[in-house]
Amino acid sequence: MTNVLIPESMEELRRILETHPGARVYAGGTDLLVKMRSGLEAVPPCLVCLERIAELDAVSEHGEVVRIGACVTHTRLLADPVATEHLPVLVRAVEVLGSRLIRNMGTIGGNVCTASPAGDTLPPLYVLDAELELRGGTGSRIVALKDFIKGPGQTVLGENEILAAVRIRKPRMFNLFHYEKVGQRKGLCCSAVSLAAMLRVSSGGVVEDAALAWGSVGPTVVRSREIERMLIGKELTAERMREAAAEVGKIVSPISDVRADAAYRRAVAGNLLLRLAARDGSSP
Repeated sequence: MTNVLIPESMEELRRILETHPGARVYAGGTDLLVKMRSGLEAVPPCLVCLERIAELDAVSEHGEVVRIGACVTHTRLLADPVATEHLPVLVRAVEVLGSRLIRNMGTIGGNVCTASPAGDTLPPLYVLDAELELRGGTGSRIVALKDFIKGPGQTVLGENEILAAVRIRKPRMFNLFHYEKVGQRKGLCCSAVSLAAMLRVSSGGVVEDAALAWGSVGPTVVRSREIERMLIGKELTAERMREAAAEVGKIVSPISDVRADAAYRRAVAGNLLLRLAARDGSSP
């Protein structure tokens, strides 16, 4: 039997981590507990649940920055007025994440630290240039999300260090937000391919800025500045999107697994771009 410790402050958490070597921290546990029960994850000497630490469980505004505590569940994020007003691309991804039960338990911090290429919140957080607030026994540090995840299940979290919050600058310069994922069925499935996009499109239909990121097509989320530059300064037409979609297959590196083969993922990654032109009133 594994003990579960539930600290109520960061100071109590620090003491627990110092006195319980090998303890495993979790927030939600929807991935970790399943892996432990199936034997895919070693059972640690004790588990540390973060959900009662108040400062890890709130969404707040700090000027132009939104701070989301690591223990904020997906359900709470969907209901939060700050998130729904300022982070629509992230909210759209959370809406299709797992089931209602998973959204009730799962947290944004858990989704980030699992570091799965199929994590639904990751492509939106990449296009939002999210930063992560890490806390450890010797202090805190801010790390860009793109530098935090090094591969499937691999992060730069140090010993006795936790993810405290996700920090996002409000994307005021964008006016088109899109998230879509393709899987083996509509609900309760991991994505075979996903795309998060934010565009600033002028009244004349010209793309003035773009941020694009794909999930499940590489060891980490793939964001391509080259594809973004292909769109900037051009009209958001179906023809332009087809040209960009043709280039997507060159920058992704998907694998074949039980959810989809690599060739399918490569084709779908490009095709998802065509939806952007469709959203703008053009037909792909």
